[in-house]
Amino acid sequence: MEKWLENHLPNLVRDLSPCNDCPLSNTEKEVNLPSQRAVVDVLENLIGILFPGCHGHAPVTQATCEQGLRKTLAETAISLRDQIVRVFEYQCAFEKCKNCGDCRERAGAVVAKLLDALPGIRAALREDIQAAYEGDPAARSTMEIVLSYPGVYAVSVHRLAHALHAAGVPLLPRVWSEHAHSRTGIDIHPGATIGSGFFIDHGTGVVIGETSVIGTRVKLYQGVTLGALSFANDEQGNPIKGIKRHPDVGDHVVIYAGATILGGATVIGHHSTIGGNVWLIHSVPPHSTVYNQQPKPLIREAGHPPAS
Repeated sequence: MEKWLENHLPNLVRDLSPCNDCPLSNTEKEVNLPSQRAVVDVLENLIGILFPGCHGHAPVTQATCEQGLRKTLAETAISLRDQIVRVFEYQCAFEKCKNCGDCRERAGAVVAKLLDALPGIRAALREDIQAAYEGDPAARSTMEIVLSYPGVYAVSVHRLAHALHAAGVPLLPRVWSEHAHSRTGIDIHPGATIGSGFFIDHGTGVVIGETSVIGTRVKLYQGVTLGALSFANDEQGNPIKGIKRHPDVGDHVVIYAGATILGGATVIGHHSTIGGNVWLIHSVPPHSTVYNQQPKPLIREAGHPPAS
């Protein structure tokens, strides 16, 4: 091995060096993006602010609660502002933007708006947690849901990521949402609009597309997909971005495990129930119940030959 390294390492370093115009590197040569770890650290600070003492190493000390919150808010705000400046500058360079205003000023305004929105985000999450408690007979307390339910974590991240996405921040919301995806198995694009009282039971395999709009008090089970039918392409064959591709779900809808609902024109009317493993590409009116026909399993008793 040592001989191989002596002979090959210089050329390998040259070929892999980020200094040699590597398109996949993040260096200070032009725009230095924040690292993924730094972006996730800010996210976890925000989650800790929304749920004090729940996702850290120890409960919050009551005597120093407000002092600690003030310090965490200030540090998180500055760090997030600096990260947003970098992604604004990167996007400007990527799109060859020439007149987009001051990135630092825009970033400061975005962070201020997000901090102002935190009480409202926490209020929505309280409704999500209450919906989970009411919707899951196995839940013994709301704190059990906060500490252990993957759906609540995924939705918490989404509500923060959606706020940045709505403010036009590139990259960071997607890093946050994909962090939640990797941790929970729940894939929610930060562009999706989700009402309060939202509960994902079990959660693994849920996919919610960018242009989905979900009403209040909606419940999804594992394996549900709110996806696109197909991608429209431009004259060069590239996907057209920014068009409605994913379904809308009305208030008080329940969608059971494995259901697939596709298409930007598909609307699930309020107070409807979509059964497990349903494949749906058409709208249904309010108060609908959609389900597959009952299958007829073949059961062969032990010791009996299969029917011919």
